[in-house]
Amino acid sequence: MTSTLILAAFGLGMPELIIILVILLVLFGGSKLPGLAKGIGQSIKEFKKASKEEAEAEKPAAAPAPAPEVKKTEPTTTPQATGTK
Repeated sequence: MTSTLILAAFGLGMPELIIILVILLVLFGGSKLPGLAKGIGQSIKEFKKASKEEAEAEKPAAAPAPAPEVKKTEPTTTPQATGTK
């Protein structure tokens, strides 16, 4: 699906793709095309791997969990007994 969107963005339809394939066949010959396709596939795989590693390296390390908040309480004062003298 995405490859058809990319090809549509460049205005490439089926006739254009066939012409490109024929030109490649004439330039490189039938025996070299599988090796060429394999090399392109490996290049794309390496590019995706490198971009994925780059994205993971840019992520910040997991921040430590915040310490639990300690509630401060006022010291309670007990009313002192006042005696009458």
